[in-house]
Amino acid sequence: MPVAYMLLTTGTFNPDLIRKLRNTNGVEAAYAVYGVYDIIVKTRADTMASIKDIHNKVRKLESVKQTLTMLAHEE
Repeated sequence: MPVAYMLLTTGTFNPDLIRKLRNTNGVEAAYAVYGVYDIIVKTRADTMASIKDIHNKVRKLESVKQTLTMLAHEE
């Protein structure tokens, strides 16, 4: 089961966006973070195609300016 993390740049703290992310199918967790990125999102799906769909939805959300996606490697 593919797992991926997204680092989001929003430019400002946005609790409404975090709530939207947490209510998105396939999103297991979303947290505000300090540093270069503003939010970290953990996603999980049955297929890589589903992960791609989830990430495309997240990228289209208002306030999301930039994303960095990291796929977790399972041993």
